Amino acid sequence: MTSANIKLFLPRGDAKSLRTAEIFNWTGMAIAAPRTEIDELLQRPELDKAGIYILSGIDPVSDSPRAYIGEAEVIRDRLKQHKTKEFWISAIVFVSKDENLTKSHVRYLESRLLAEAAQVGKFTLEQNQAGGSKLPESDREDMEFFLSRIRLLLPVLGSDLLIPIAQSAAKQQPGGTLFCRMKGAEGRGYRTPDGFVVLKGSTAVLQERPSAKKWPSVSARRNKLIADGILVQNEGFYLFKRDVEFSSPSAAAAVIEGGSANGLIEWKTKDGRALKDLDEQ
Repeated sequence: MTSANIKLFLPRGDAKSLRTAEIFNWTGMAIAAPRTEIDELLQRPELDKAGIYILSGIDPVSDSPRAYIGEAEVIRDRLKQHKTKEFWISAIVFVSKDENLTKSHVRYLESRLLAEAAQVGKFTLEQNQAGGSKLPESDREDMEFFLSRIRLLLPVLGSDLLIPIAQSAAKQQPGGTLFCRMKGAEGRGYRTPDGFVVLKGSTAVLQERPSAKKWPSVSARRNKLIADGILVQNEGFYLFKRDVEFSSPSAAAAVIEGGSANGLIEWKTKDGRALKDLDEQ
């Protein structure tokens, strides 16, 4: 992995407030702000330019991460239109300091970001795949480099939109891969820095338990996974068609068991040790 010299500037001295990010020898820059500071963000002169923006928050129905990826020739005008979208709580904008980004460039970047974010699958995306634009070979190379800088800065600015779920992390966890079993269904997974991953090929019960009525978020998350084609019926169970990251071990266990669950107890090692016991070692 190539090293990078990143310069963060905090105008208010607060890492959660409006901030800018630049990389040595890169003509682009990023500006991030919480929704509570959208007016201050809109006053920034950089938003007169063409660029890419990412709005992120939590889906109120499924309680899962949700994002909108867009482009505009004048970022300020487009962000003003998004004040009516309720879900988002933070915005990240990418522009070029030398004003070399054109409409075709940002449309290309939007299309590539949408495709990559959809493949990673951590966020529900607000819009369908963008049409993109055809660029000369040299311009495509420039935009791919610009995209690599976006990938690098997003986690620094608090977004894991493009960070894939790494299965190798399971080998580093105490006890290795963990299991959650109920009525023949078996989930396999492990903890991550952001929560808990259930691995592709795991199964979940078809029938929800009465406790799901007390916790509607369980049904909402299961229904969302079914609607997205991630949970499909197979031989009397729901089958996970890909890896899915949840906010906690309990959230993951609840989807597998069809009702409220204590993930610290339900997730166990191959030899039966509960996650709670591993934590207490």
